[in-house]
Amino acid sequence: MSRTPNPCDNQTEGPERPFAVTQDELERALRETFARRVAAPGPLAVDPAALAIRRANRTVRRRALTGLALAGAVTVLVTTGMAQLGDRPGHQGIPAVVLGDPRNVPASPLPTASPRTPPPEGPVRAELDLIIGSWLEGNGGERRELTGVGPVERAQRVADHGGWLVTSVATAAGRTLWWVPPNGSAPQVLLAGADAVALAPDGRQVAWRDGRDVFAAGLVGGQLLATTRTPAPDGAVPVGFAGDAVLVRQPGQGGFAVWPRLAGALPSTAERRVLNVYGVLPDGRVVGQVSAGTPRRPCLALLDPARGLAPIRTGCGPELGTDGRGGVSADGRWLLVNGAGKGALLVDLGTLGSTVSARAAGPAVTDVVAWTPTGTALHVDGAGGLVRVRVERVLAGERPGAAPVDGVPSGDRPVLVGDTVS
Repeated sequence: MSRTPNPCDNQTEGPERPFAVTQDELERALRETFARRVAAPGPLAVDPAALAIRRANRTVRRRALTGLALAGAVTVLVTTGMAQLGDRPGHQGIPAVVLGDPRNVPASPLPTASPRTPPPEGPVRAELDLIIGSWLEGNGGERRELTGVGPVERAQRVADHGGWLVTSVATAAGRTLWWVPPNGSAPQVLLAGADAVALAPDGRQVAWRDGRDVFAAGLVGGQLLATTRTPAPDGAVPVGFAGDAVLVRQPGQGGFAVWPRLAGALPSTAERRVLNVYGVLPDGRVVGQVSAGTPRRPCLALLDPARGLAPIRTGCGPELGTDGRGGVSADGRWLLVNGAGKGALLVDLGTLGSTVSARAAGPAVTDVVAWTPTGTALHVDGAGGLVRVRVERVLAGERPGAAPVDGVPSGDRPVLVGDTVS
């Protein structure tokens, strides 16, 4: 039995009108539909078709404006990220400042750290932050993964809760410096391909060797600003700061020089008597090691950075090692330094004069010395154990020993994070 098509049936063999219609035709059809469904003979106070059309138009406009706003935000972020930090005119070496530099992708010359099982939960037994593998372990118990950060050699907190600076070990491609933001976002590359990197004790200044020049810059908001540069002899590298001046170790037995980076170039002559530098006192004087006495031997000295590290006061007595490992307490009273034997010495800098008062202070320092605000020196021994040198206990005759750090896998070494010195 054949079926008579119903005019209201939408199951027809084909469309009764083309699909390509104009907006005016759609609006007219919508008005006709509403008009047929209205039973009242009088005119409506509100045209429902016009109301629906206006609502649809407002929706379209809102979506368009939202899309434009999102596009603008993305454009600003991309533009900001591509801003190259540091002015390097005429430099012929490998670019070192690479944050957001599209010419150096990927920015880091180091391979991304392979995924590693995080250390067991629980407090890290250290008074300072530690880096264990690819994890940053805060002394308050907080933990975060340093994604993309390669093997680490040094780390330093930035003052005023400004995050952390992390320096890689030396590789064939040079060293990399990362800034770890305090808000939990991913680490950012500040430098790549540097020959050497030195950090200020407050984390607010960075110096590095790249090619034939030594550079220095301030760190503000995770950006290197006010970059200065000076030519340097082959092999000369920055090792630290004395205020705004950069301490530069000359190659071989050439001694040390002071680069007043805001006032001039690296001096052509260096203080050849200086063998090592260990830190800076609150008054600006540098604690170092010099060749002095009769016969000549390594002695401790206070050095004047305003006069090219000329010795102000020298003290001999204990037999000192010459490896340069050691660190000065934040108050400038104590120095933990390696002796000529197999152990460390705690030196009272208040006695520095014709002689020096020193006490045996446990295992030898194999890397950096980091002092806590309360006056305890921490360092990691050759087996990866944490050594605490508590001044009052050493003065009472205690010989510090190394203790394992919670969460450190066998064969790994934790990296101490230097606390800020204001």
